[in-house]
Amino acid sequence: MKNLLIFSFLLLFSCNMNNNAENTDPIIQDPKEINAIKKILKSQQDCWNNGDINGFMKGYWKSEKLIFTSLNYKPAYGWENTLKRYKESYPTKESMGELKFKIIDLELSSKNTATLKGKWKLIRKKDQPNGLFWIDLKKFDESWLITKDSTISF
Repeated sequence: MKNLLIFSFLLLFSCNMNNNAENTDPIIQDPKEINAIKKILKSQQDCWNNGDINGFMKGYWKSEKLIFTSLNYKPAYGWENTLKRYKESYPTKESMGELKFKIIDLELSSKNTATLKGKWKLIRKKDQPNGLFWIDLKKFDESWLITKDSTISF
């Protein structure tokens, strides 16, 4: 009887009670969508390097639900507050320097959401700050936009 009870518990705990097709289907890493996301970052880099913070911000979700966090500041909530933070932190083209991104990992987490981890570096006359960033993206209609940006500096 004791062995039957142990076997029943093992059988019960080894079964996945929530096993259905929705949970077992892998997310397809569609190259078209991956490339669309990469184009957003390339566009942001180009705008930044032209001193165009407003153009850079087109890659972000224009919503009060946007979240931007960095190690040195309190979180900025909303598109307007994020724009303000960038403009205060980088008031001139010289202070913006030349931005370079390197994507470390980019993964679609659903057909309309993705996560990205990357490295960033600013090349300026006096210094070259750099660090890592993690962004969450969401596809709105046909456009991918950043909904959360977490950045650290080294």
